[in-house]
Amino acid sequence: MTFDRRAFIAGSVGAVLAGTGVTATATGAQTRRSIRAVLFDAFPLFDSRPMLAVAERAYPEKGALLMQAWRTRQFEYQWLRALADRYVDFWQATEDSLVFAARQVGLTLTNEKQNQLMAPYADLAVWPDVLDVLPKIKRLGVTLGILSNMTGSMLESGLTKAKLRRLFSHVLSTDRVRSYKPARTAYQLGADTLGFERSEILFVAFAGWDVAGAVWYGYPTYWLNRSGSVSEELGAAPLGTGADLQSLFDFLAALSA
Repeated sequence: MTFDRRAFIAGSVGAVLAGTGVTATATGAQTRRSIRAVLFDAFPLFDSRPMLAVAERAYPEKGALLMQAWRTRQFEYQWLRALADRYVDFWQATEDSLVFAARQVGLTLTNEKQNQLMAPYADLAVWPDVLDVLPKIKRLGVTLGILSNMTGSMLESGLTKAKLRRLFSHVLSTDRVRSYKPARTAYQLGADTLGFERSEILFVAFAGWDVAGAVWYGYPTYWLNRSGSVSEELGAAPLGTGADLQSLFDFLAALSA
């Protein structure tokens, strides 16, 4: 099915859902009728802040600088490998990018510190609002799923630890297609597995580049912008934006009203 972008922008562009803190760029009638599933990236649910805390403990003078270099190279390595058909999974790409980033900022990365820095990825914790709000979203009657570049074992472990696994019909790693978002094959995995048309699946992104990738693919997209990042200049706007999971609930509740 070809995604009809005009059907989405036909609504009230630039409207704000009163009293919710949710900015909606489009809330047309077709959108209200068609959302049957919510597909999350991992980081709207899993809290990335422990990575920075570990880095600052390991390297008090350069922890933030290391994290900046590491995060940048982490995604660059994923995308470069996907483009060159030299795939390794998320864990390996993340570990390789850490080694590079430490060298780039002039740090000595011992095996002990490397293990310490990688440990939060193996022990993911959810954001404080997830335990209360995610069940409320489920009760709206939508199917819930995750589509992440992380490995399946990382995702399953984090959800099991948080006692949230039962809420999700599907937990999908792009490792299944040996690629990474924003490749179209990665987003296609969600539509194929959930069994809905892409226009029926609201994708919830954490990063601005993931917003663009999901919109380009054809998902109606919500930007859960927990970090207060500025919008990318990629010509792809989400349907709505909010800073926490309650904002997403308010957005979905307004669509289904």
